[in-house]
Amino acid sequence: MTPSPHSPANHPTPKPAQGLDLRALLAILMGVALGSLDTAIANTALPAIAADLHAPPAASIWVINAYQLAVVASLLPLAALGDLLGPRRIFLGGLGVFTAASLACTLANTLPTLTAARALQGIGAGGIMSVNIALIRLIYPASRLGRGVGLNALVVGVSFAAGPTIASLVLAIAAWPWLFAINVPLGLIALAFAWPALPRTARRGHGFDPLTALLTSITFAALILALGSAAQREPWPWVLAPLVLALVAGALLLRRQADHPAPMLPVDLLRRPLFALSTLTAMCSFTAQGLAFVSLPFYFEEVLHRNPIETGFLMTPWAIVVALAAPIAGRLSDYHPAGLLGGVGLAILSAGMVSLAMLPIDPTALDIVLRMALCGIGFGFFQSPNLKALMSSAPPERSGGASGMIAMARLIGQTTGAALVALCFGLVGAHGPTLALALGAVFAALASVASFSRLWAH
Repeated sequence: MTPSPHSPANHPTPKPAQGLDLRALLAILMGVALGSLDTAIANTALPAIAADLHAPPAASIWVINAYQLAVVASLLPLAALGDLLGPRRIFLGGLGVFTAASLACTLANTLPTLTAARALQGIGAGGIMSVNIALIRLIYPASRLGRGVGLNALVVGVSFAAGPTIASLVLAIAAWPWLFAINVPLGLIALAFAWPALPRTARRGHGFDPLTALLTSITFAALILALGSAAQREPWPWVLAPLVLALVAGALLLRRQADHPAPMLPVDLLRRPLFALSTLTAMCSFTAQGLAFVSLPFYFEEVLHRNPIETGFLMTPWAIVVALAAPIAGRLSDYHPAGLLGGVGLAILSAGMVSLAMLPIDPTALDIVLRMALCGIGFGFFQSPNLKALMSSAPPERSGGASGMIAMARLIGQTTGAALVALCFGLVGAHGPTLALALGAVFAALASVASFSRLWAH
């Protein structure tokens, strides 16, 4: 008899704590670090890339856009495939594609070839990010899941925060292709760990609909295009066209997947109050983070008159404190409600961003470091409990969909934050970084309210 999708054969018991496979954990975290870093480093390298390839700035932005659009377009379809085929297969495929595409980026000598390689790299990163939390859920017992997602949150947070600093250090001693070349040996090492160690799962009973996948990709890619065009204050047809496309494709998507037992866009999970509030918390908080990390280099250099080297060091305390706070918060989430931990952490983040926006004209390095550390404490105490809440509020057979939704909330939040920074510059010019930090504080406060609301959700 064929086992049902809910049978033990399809949901292997997580390994006991003493049997935790460190090779599997290391492979997952390496893949997550590679995907997260590449989201951040290209921004820093873009001027050098444009100059070397003799590309105009308006065209070179596609080095970044191609990656972001590919990740956003592929996340949910690949998460659905993860539910069908098992997260191991999707992770290995994504890591392999990402590594091969990194080599293609290294060898690219024209803007079109680099853009195509970056799009392929984004699809690989989508495969990694769509199922990484589902794999964490498989290798950690439920009683220690908070520690697992805490480590994952640490890697994501530190990679995104440290990306600009790492890119600056590499560019100081080598040409831009090395930013992509270093991914190749690291990707191969991660594959060597992952292939024998990642847990295997049985195939699910539900199928995969290519048309639904296409509609999902179009919906979110068009939405990101509309956001970017609006933030850059492009002519209204350039904003309206992708927005209409996103709305039409989204409506067709919802109609097509109505009553599906495992919809690709997991609207069924969003009907669960805890999952919906956790997703809202994630989107608002990552919007705050995006506002901060795009605006802070401009704030330090143009408002506070620090040089680029000083800026790199001043950005570091946030990442270091997130690295210290995230594992602690992950352990605490095994004993305390995510709504409480996240609400307190995000309130601290909001206060930290307000304090940064209100720095005096000539602050000392200590003034800046303390405020950046305060933001790091707040963000570190939000992320791990929120990840655990999202995964725990979804049934085991929907781990792939939940994992994909986590990554989608993060990417849409960060992209929205970056777009809002561009809008702030367009509205108030040189005062744009200060306005962006204040706006980030507002989003962090909204995320705190959403997090506290989970204490009364059922």
